[in-house]
Amino acid sequence: MLSKLIETNKAPFNKVDVDPVNVDIIENALSNAREEMDAVLFRTAMSPGIREQGDCFPIIANRDGKMVVGQFGSFIKGFLDAYTGQIEEGDIILTNDPYLCNAAVSHLPDWIVLVPIFKDGRHLAWSAMFGHMSDNGGMVPGSIPIKAETVFQEGIQIPPTKLYKKGVLQHEILELILRNVRTPQWNRFDLNALIASCRTAAKRCVELAERFGDDVFNSTMDIILERNLIAMTHIIKMIVPESPRVFEDYICDDGMGMGPYKLKCTMWREGDKAFFDFDGTDPQAQSSINFYLNEELFKMFFGSFTINMIDPQIVFNDGFYELVEVRVPEGSILKPKYPAALSGRTHALGRVFDILGGLLGQGAPEAMNAAGFSDSPHLFYSGYDDNNEWFQLFQIGFGGIPGRPVGDGLDGHSLWPGFTNVPNEFIEAYFPLRINTYETIADSGGAGLHRGGNGLCVAYEFLNNGKIAIHDDRWLTYPWGVNGGKPGLRSSKLLIRKDGSQEYLAAKCDDIVVKKGDVLYFNTWGGGGWGDPLKRNPELVLTDVNRELVTIAGALEYGVVIANNAVDSDKTAALRHKISTERPEIQLFERGGTIEEIKARCLQETHLEPPKTPVFHAAGA
Repeated sequence: MLSKLIETNKAPFNKVDVDPVNVDIIENALSNAREEMDAVLFRTAMSPGIREQGDCFPIIANRDGKMVVGQFGSFIKGFLDAYTGQIEEGDIILTNDPYLCNAAVSHLPDWIVLVPIFKDGRHLAWSAMFGHMSDNGGMVPGSIPIKAETVFQEGIQIPPTKLYKKGVLQHEILELILRNVRTPQWNRFDLNALIASCRTAAKRCVELAERFGDDVFNSTMDIILERNLIAMTHIIKMIVPESPRVFEDYICDDGMGMGPYKLKCTMWREGDKAFFDFDGTDPQAQSSINFYLNEELFKMFFGSFTINMIDPQIVFNDGFYELVEVRVPEGSILKPKYPAALSGRTHALGRVFDILGGLLGQGAPEAMNAAGFSDSPHLFYSGYDDNNEWFQLFQIGFGGIPGRPVGDGLDGHSLWPGFTNVPNEFIEAYFPLRINTYETIADSGGAGLHRGGNGLCVAYEFLNNGKIAIHDDRWLTYPWGVNGGKPGLRSSKLLIRKDGSQEYLAAKCDDIVVKKGDVLYFNTWGGGGWGDPLKRNPELVLTDVNRELVTIAGALEYGVVIANNAVDSDKTAALRHKISTERPEIQLFERGGTIEEIKARCLQETHLEPPKTPVFHAAGA
């Protein structure tokens, strides 16, 4: 397909030997250019989601679309496989349509900019960046409607479109797109920032080719990809077994009263090649929690996960993709049929990482993490301020990092690469909100030899009337512990009205009316614990109690008795002996019970009714 796209501009490169020193120089220069893409974006974008949180992913790829350096995305190949138009110098392509780019993006709020890099009239490479836009139109502010049943309810669909044609901006197309969003100014600035970021990378690639020569630059890209291939060949043989391993986890609900939804994956190896088969995953949902999982994207997840686990110094790229085969059943929640809704796909996306951890960890329990990626909690707040001007906040919250082989999980932190929180000062300065509380939730991290990270309690006081929406998960199922570690605490959302009345909100809800003076307690889940909590040093437990990360009652989960701000050694020894003799045999995974058991105590523990078991139909959900 690619040769058809740019046939007239694809004079062949000569494959040449490159001095290893030059390879390292070019590799580091490309890595720096990838970092510079972020710097340009963050300094020129306008929305807090991109500017403050970093919800964007850069790529520099060779001209075949293989990512050579990047952060957390591999979406050029999916686009190229689907696009049939001609690409010329000066073109800049924009798309957000998962169904027309093979799920190179997986929901409409993510807008991709792709820039073909030319030098002396010949196609040299690609740069690309996608960013999560504050709004994409559709049923609700923020464009992630819980109750959407088709993608048409989720906002404007932008097929692969030349936003710039031979260097000329197509103004009418841009204005048509921006007319269909609620935050046109933010989207305009953010889109320009994405373009500027890609142009910066293009400039750096041309400079490198001018310095070292086109053939050296192109051959070095191949060498960088080959290095990754060689490294991943060894890693796959080391961590992926020939005999199949199976793991499953669940999305708690679909926001429409049904759930949980099972994700199941079987992993094995044949020779050098790893296989991942999602057969047994539940059919697609009626609502927007479907996640159109591009197979190349999953390979990227797998590579990112394993490289960071084994050797973070390895340059992460697409070089190893031929070593992995991914099978996702059509019509499943991970490959829904058009026009299924997709906007709430974050829950399944996060769960895929927990599944990867569960699969790979079975062969090396001492090296695995507990569950904790789990989700990416969203809060939306919109309305009109005192000046009758529209405001709209989209913010990603953080939960607890899981307990790890090397130590405790971090408290209130993000597992997304490079993500940060939106500073409270920024929120209070630009939105009618006051942050009354911002603290970790004691005991929310699962007990263990290494404690799971605690979740966050953020209390938002609304200073204007408006509407909120919440997108979260792990309110029904627990972030599981491993090697004897306990599960983390589940998430909850409590709305306290100005008159003192209280209401527990569902983890997924839209169009909740709030009044000035109402307060939302946005509580996220904790990470699962790692290892036997009875083996944790009692003095560390005391330190956690003093730091208000664990309560005195919570210390009993570790078999530690604290009195008068000190560990009672005799009572601790007696309690630990009692627990160790009465508890069942330690299991590799501690999920907090079966789905049936968890549902049975749902109302008592969460103040919410358990979801009903989904009824699937032949065409999907």
